[in-house]
Amino acid sequence: MNPMTAIILIVILLLPPLASFPALAEGGGFKVERRTVDDLKAVIATVESVREVQARARISGTVSLLAVREGDRVEEGEKIAVVGDPKLAIKGRALDAKIQAAQSAYDKARIDFSRASDLRRSGYGTQARLDEARAGLEIAEQNLKAAIAEKQEVTQQATEGAVIAPSSGRVLRVPVALGSVVMAGETIAVLSQENYILRLELPERHARFLRAGDPVQIGMRGLQPTAEESCKAGTVRLVYPEIKNGRVIADIEASDLGDYFVGERTLVYVSAGKRQALMVPASHIYRRAGIEYAKLEDGKEIVVQTGRKLGEMVEVLSGLEDGDVVVAP
Repeated sequence: MNPMTAIILIVILLLPPLASFPALAEGGGFKVERRTVDDLKAVIATVESVREVQARARISGTVSLLAVREGDRVEEGEKIAVVGDPKLAIKGRALDAKIQAAQSAYDKARIDFSRASDLRRSGYGTQARLDEARAGLEIAEQNLKAAIAEKQEVTQQATEGAVIAPSSGRVLRVPVALGSVVMAGETIAVLSQENYILRLELPERHARFLRAGDPVQIGMRGLQPTAEESCKAGTVRLVYPEIKNGRVIADIEASDLGDYFVGERTLVYVSAGKRQALMVPASHIYRRAGIEYAKLEDGKEIVVQTGRKLGEMVEVLSGLEDGDVVVAP
């Protein structure tokens, strides 16, 4: 056996059997046959936040600082606004004066108690006078503590004027403006946590094909049809058990939605059952002057119309029939 014959035999042994090539005809062409494929439907889905949280004012007053606007990203604990109450400053000054008066009364009561104690030890003072001085000192001490506590309360109220972001996310709405008068508990900003989902509405006739956990294909941003190879993978997260206005609602989970706008729409391709389709290798379809062609094994060119692409295969909508044999151009 010469070396060339040995090489040919090795190549033949390494090649897969002819049966492993789907629909391969005897002449090397591809035999067109109907196959069962997923019936994908393009549905418009809207980006939604799984959870929205509200940053609220803790005190009544005037918005003196507004550090965010719609679309800004904030971190948990970040100060997004300040609500100020001018009455707190006035009350704080009054309490400062009250503390000074209470401190003076306490100092006088402490001196009176010390003097009464000395007189009692020397025998010139009475026990009644000492008891009276002790009671006066205790009253003055309690008055001083009460005044300090009141000042601490006002200081805490002023601190609570800062509106803090309850969680990380993006600002959806800011319903107040700088200088607005707000009440305690009023919403200053609405935040969306950055765990987004796609919410879609599917016609009722397709609802029976949709199940939680089913894979779906998500098109590129926007509402233009997307080539299959450009789609992203997603999963049906939840199918709501209620049909509204003839439509079933479902949530789709996908990665890389953090830079989408809440409310942005995109196309999602979901399976609505199975159907028969003519599939041929994409390499057997060629384009000339904007028209798609396929070549039969006898050399005849057929004008075709193609549809969606599945991997290396493409669906032929018209031009070919079941049983035709096409060859690569």
